[in-house]
Amino acid sequence: MNGGLRNPVVLALVMLGVLILLASTVAIVPETKQAVIVRFGKPVRIINAYKPNENFGSTGAGLYVRFPFAEQIVWIDKRIQSVEMERQQVLSTDQNRLQVDAFARYRIVNPLRMYISAGNEAGVRDALRPILGSALRNELGKVPFASLLSPERGEVMSNIEGGLNRIARQYGAEVIDVRIKRADLPDGTPIQSAYQRMKTAREQEALTIRAQGEKRAQLIRADADAEAAQVYAASFGKDAQFYDFYRAMQAYRRTFSTENGGETNVILSPDNDFLREFRGR
Repeated sequence: MNGGLRNPVVLALVMLGVLILLASTVAIVPETKQAVIVRFGKPVRIINAYKPNENFGSTGAGLYVRFPFAEQIVWIDKRIQSVEMERQQVLSTDQNRLQVDAFARYRIVNPLRMYISAGNEAGVRDALRPILGSALRNELGKVPFASLLSPERGEVMSNIEGGLNRIARQYGAEVIDVRIKRADLPDGTPIQSAYQRMKTAREQEALTIRAQGEKRAQLIRADADAEAAQVYAASFGKDAQFYDFYRAMQAYRRTFSTENGGETNVILSPDNDFLREFRGR
């Protein structure tokens, strides 16, 4: 026996066997992972399961001892994961065909249910991807295209998230957020038609705004003219002679003005009533 242990090949084989046995017995569970312990194909317990609002360092992570060769470990990420939806076409209520890219963020909160229903994380992603596309088509089909460019978009995304989350619970997952990356009209004639409709609508809106502005301007000018007439009337009533003199000076300024660079020639008789202010009182 001692001679066999002195043989380097035998010693190496023994050490390799010890290492294999140790690796099959002891496992290190990190903070970011959940471990489903499976014994002969049947899940028996969960190590470091997700708990809401848990503090880092006080979870079930660390060394774990298991039955060698009889128990296997299925690792499940505790961190937030994402699933990308393939680009697909959606029909809105105003008959616009949209090319939509979207994604969802989720976390595995029930690893046992996830293992039973999906088997692994890839199975969850494969299950959620078509469901996300179906939820998007259902919700975006209820709203016009303009709603995706307005604050109503938040309500639409909340409805999609709620519908997706109800299905995700069946796979032990919790949907945290759903976002649309892009929502474009398809290339070609449809997008040109949509642009033309938008242009026509904006032009009509501009005409309406201009008409309302002109109407308001006319009302303001009418009110100003009426107020000016009242002021003139009140001034004339207080001092008719001064008002008559003031109006004559204004008439002279307009008649004899050379502001435009030209000259004004006026031929009038000395006793013309227009020149009465030059004769004095």
